[in-house]
Amino acid sequence: MKSVIVGTAGHIDHGKTALVRALTGIDTDRLIEEKRRGITIELGFAHMTVRGVQDEVQLGFVDVPGHERFVHNMLAGVGGMDLVLFVISAEDSIKPQTREHFDICRMLQIPRGITVLTKCDLVDAETRQLARMEIEEFVRGSFLDTSRAPIIEVSVRTGEGLDQLKMELAKAANEITQKDSQAPFRLPVDRVFTIKGFGTVVTGTLISGRLRKEDEIEILPSRKLVRVRGVQVHGSSKEEALAGQRTAVNLAGIAQEELERGMMLAERGLLLPTRKLDVQLTILDSATVLKNHSRVRLHMFTAETMAEIALLEGEELRPGESAWAQIRTALPVSCVPGDRFIVRRQSPVTTIGGGVVVDVRPMRKVKSKQRGEMLQALSTADDTGVLTLRVARREHRGLKIQDAIHETGWTMQRLNVAIKASIKNGLILSFGDRMIAAATLRHVATKLLVAVEQFQKANPLAGGCNKQELLEKSDLDREVFGGALELMIAEKKLAVSGEQVHLAGRRVVMQDEEAESKRQIESIFATAGLKVPTLKEALAGVKIDRARAQQLVTLLLREAVLIKIGEEMVFHREALEGVKQLVRGYKATSQRIDVARFKELAGVSRKYAIPLLEYLDREHVTRRAGEERIIL
Repeated sequence: MKSVIVGTAGHIDHGKTALVRALTGIDTDRLIEEKRRGITIELGFAHMTVRGVQDEVQLGFVDVPGHERFVHNMLAGVGGMDLVLFVISAEDSIKPQTREHFDICRMLQIPRGITVLTKCDLVDAETRQLARMEIEEFVRGSFLDTSRAPIIEVSVRTGEGLDQLKMELAKAANEITQKDSQAPFRLPVDRVFTIKGFGTVVTGTLISGRLRKEDEIEILPSRKLVRVRGVQVHGSSKEEALAGQRTAVNLAGIAQEELERGMMLAERGLLLPTRKLDVQLTILDSATVLKNHSRVRLHMFTAETMAEIALLEGEELRPGESAWAQIRTALPVSCVPGDRFIVRRQSPVTTIGGGVVVDVRPMRKVKSKQRGEMLQALSTADDTGVLTLRVARREHRGLKIQDAIHETGWTMQRLNVAIKASIKNGLILSFGDRMIAAATLRHVATKLLVAVEQFQKANPLAGGCNKQELLEKSDLDREVFGGALELMIAEKKLAVSGEQVHLAGRRVVMQDEEAESKRQIESIFATAGLKVPTLKEALAGVKIDRARAQQLVTLLLREAVLIKIGEEMVFHREALEGVKQLVRGYKATSQRIDVARFKELAGVSRKYAIPLLEYLDREHVTRRAGEERIIL
């Protein structure tokens, strides 16, 4: 069954609650204070079923308060509406909260509406006609324009117009697009309470996705994981709730005190709470000038927080104007691009505008002009374009799959479609869980080539640049580094020999005396075994000068022929491999070895024994345990 959320809007005492009661038979005023004062203070909820063109449609009603003091409560209920019943009394016609609620509905872009002229039994025909004419002028050009949204005259006392209103509700509901049940699950919390025997319960309008019993979901912004113990839709227990339904969720593993209105239930890992949002902001024609860095109240779904507006260009925003801006919130908010919001002045508390979220993970240290250009591109691009832009702006760092989900709020399936299209079009490349723009990878690969060229020019005797050192100096993620290196290898500009990266076709060309000296140095250390000389002693007998001799040692170290295990202690790799086998073989005699036994086993003094044992620890041959080593 299709589900549609219908909300009320309008000035206090214009008959919103009475209208919902007349339609559904449910009194949405549940608080004692509401009944005593005869006004709606908190959100109220009701439901009914109407016959659509083909099937029945379930209507969930959210009745909002009309008093100016409770507009913040009204805003908590209006965010998930598909259709608004815009209620205006025939007695009073258009009043201040009529105008404010109308502006809020427009700013939130509620797709459909029906204007309801109430209390028609209390006025004469002329007054009724005058009110109707004033309304027609008031809504002209808006989503409530009479060319697309009817004005229904009703009286809840006599029943006049109620049947016609139900017919119009059914017609409008049939034309409304069902919220996406395949999108990631999100439910803004508007009520929290406990039920004896059941525990903590929250309610809200399921704005996207679906929720099932036993699902593990996330509470935002706390990011606490909880289990869904039970689900109800309009008071009936269900195995699952779908997007567009008023939903009550019984949660396990969390106390009522840990929850409050404004929190969001969401699919695990979908969102990261943020205090910065890049948005497109529009100021109402009826508002005053908004100065840069003004403090405002931000309302988004059921959440409310103080915030600062930082305009990307200029020092003020005039009535009726739109601009790119960054909203910096006092409390973290959880949203995705495309979510809409309302801003109200801090004092006096009046609605001044609203807009749409474009970027929930704004990049740091980006100039205002570039940020504005990026927001313009993001707001108009399709999925492939959005992904390409988001990957490109991360430059050489690339964008991880999980970060892409956080930035977009997309399902993995939707993201994969965009990734495949972007790769097919040659816009991005993917390495493991990280994506990078093709143009950026080309730039990164060229920088690697230059780095290797410079290294080999400065070190003509070196066989190449050590791969790990090149990675560390490049400041690249390992996957991106590997992709850039593969690109240069494929283009036959670089080559890899063991752990050495060198220019393709480049070989070390040594003079005869250099080649002889290299062999001599290697032989000195190979012959020495574990009783190696100092570098100074080893180089004393070679024919070439000390600088070139040192370069030859560096070359042997890079080739891993020699291995340095201390400041002045270098061993031939065969000697170190031999001591590893020696200790491993000793394990058959004992699981443990101390310094004295190692000295005896290896035939070395303490000068060599301690550095060698520390080397074996690093190589995970042994593990120190007090004064002994455990042989692994």
